[in-house]
Amino acid sequence: MRALIVEDDVKTAAFIRKGLEENGYVADVARDGEDGLALATGGGYGLVVLDVMLPVMDGWTVLARLRSEGPDVPVVMLTACGTVEDRVRGLEAGADDYLVKPFAFSELLARARAVARRGGEREPDVLTVGDLCVMVARHRAARGGHSLELTPKEFLLLALLARRRGEVLSRTFIAEQVWDVNFDCDSNVVDAAVCRLRAKVDDPFPARLIHTVRGVGYVLEER
Repeated sequence: MRALIVEDDVKTAAFIRKGLEENGYVADVARDGEDGLALATGGGYGLVVLDVMLPVMDGWTVLARLRSEGPDVPVVMLTACGTVEDRVRGLEAGADDYLVKPFAFSELLARARAVARRGGEREPDVLTVGDLCVMVARHRAARGGHSLELTPKEFLLLALLARRRGEVLSRTFIAEQVWDVNFDCDSNVVDAAVCRLRAKVDDPFPARLIHTVRGVGYVLEER
């Protein structure tokens, strides 16, 4: 598989390129957003690793233009911008995954393989599980026709569960995705957040959608 790394930091780009090539990829590097967009829209890539803080054209602009006029290639955002708002913005803009620096290459490789298995298919604007609708682009959710008033983190948590509907997600995985990679997964923050989300998504309705898998984590599905 051919991969494109759009990263202006020479050491980081070399590190990613070496790792990808050691795992069977043919990797190219672009040092700024304009060159990255030109290469990515030329087609032929099965993966784009895209930084946000780039010279000439930032990663947000590259992603927006790639999604509007380029090939349907999987994009993993790789950036130091790790706030909830940044993650939501990246996913809403069409990124397939979002990884915060500093990162372990093994995680980047796992995420790259995961988006490749999905074939670069764009997720629908509305994710549905039973009577629950998660409107990704509008950053809204509703159940049974009733709008749910969610905080940004609650929405990010719900969207994560909806994207992985039917999959049991560990507390560590949820913590890394909704908070940051240094989150202390031994605390009860994940459990407390899920409890608050359940109060809005499940409690007012007859059937529960968010389920606990004892000793493992949580899953969003109809039962």
